[in-house]
Amino acid sequence: MTVVLVHGNPETDAVWDPLVEALDRDDVIRLSPPGFGAPLPDGWPGGFEDHRDWLEAELAIIDGPVDLVGHDWGGNHVVNLMMRRPELVRSWATDIIGVFDPEYVWHDVARVWQTPGDGESLVDAMMGGTVTDRTENMIALGMTPPVAAKVAVGQGPEMGRALLLLYRSARHPGLAEAGRHLERAAARPGLCLLATDDPYVGTDEIRRRAAARAGARTEVLDGLGHWWMVEDPERGATALMSFWHSL
Repeated sequence: MTVVLVHGNPETDAVWDPLVEALDRDDVIRLSPPGFGAPLPDGWPGGFEDHRDWLEAELAIIDGPVDLVGHDWGGNHVVNLMMRRPELVRSWATDIIGVFDPEYVWHDVARVWQTPGDGESLVDAMMGGTVTDRTENMIALGMTPPVAAKVAVGQGPEMGRALLLLYRSARHPGLAEAGRHLERAAARPGLCLLATDDPYVGTDEIRRRAAARAGARTEVLDGLGHWWMVEDPERGATALMSFWHSL
C-alpha cells in the first residue's frame, strides 16, 4: 500500500513531519498543491476544481493501492476527488468534510480572503515580513515551533496568490453545490477525522452528517485542534492505522 498525504493552507508538506515519523513506514508520499510548497504555474486558474484535477493527475501515476489522507484544503481536494474518481484509491480520509454541508459557514478569516481588497491586505500582512515573523504567527495559530519554522520558509507572495484564487473559487454556495454528490464518495471506504477543537471546519453535527452521507466512519480526536497531526501525531497515526487495518 502507498499512503498519500495532501496538506492545505497556508502550509507546506512540513505539517506532516510529526505524523510521518509516528507512522514509521517507508511508503508515504507527500503531495504539495500548486502554490502551497510547489510552484504556482503561470496563468493557472487555481480554483478548487483545478486542485481536484491536479490531484487526480498526481494519483494516476502512482502505482499500487493508495490510502489517501487530506488535511484542511487538502482534505477538500480529497473529497472532491472521491466524488469524481473514487477508483483511484483504496481508501480516503479527511478532517474537513463538514464544509460540503449546506449549513457550513466560512470562518471569519476565509470571508476576508474572499473579499477583494481586504483579502489582498490580509495576505500581504500574513505572507510578508520575515521568516521569524511568519513563524511566530503560525505558532500563535497552534503549530509547534519546529513545524512552524519550516512552514514559514515556504510562505510568501506566491502562496498568497494561490490562497486567494482558491478561497474565492469556493465562495458560498460553491462547496455546498459540489457536496450534492457527496454520496459518490461512499464507493471507497472513508474516514472523517473529527478534531473537536478545530474552529475552522464546522460543528460536530455538520461533520458527522456529511461523513454519514459520504459513507465514512468518524474517528473523534478529542481535545485536538486544526493541526492535530502536529499536536498529537501518535494519536492521529493510531486512528489512521486502525482504519487501514480494518479494510
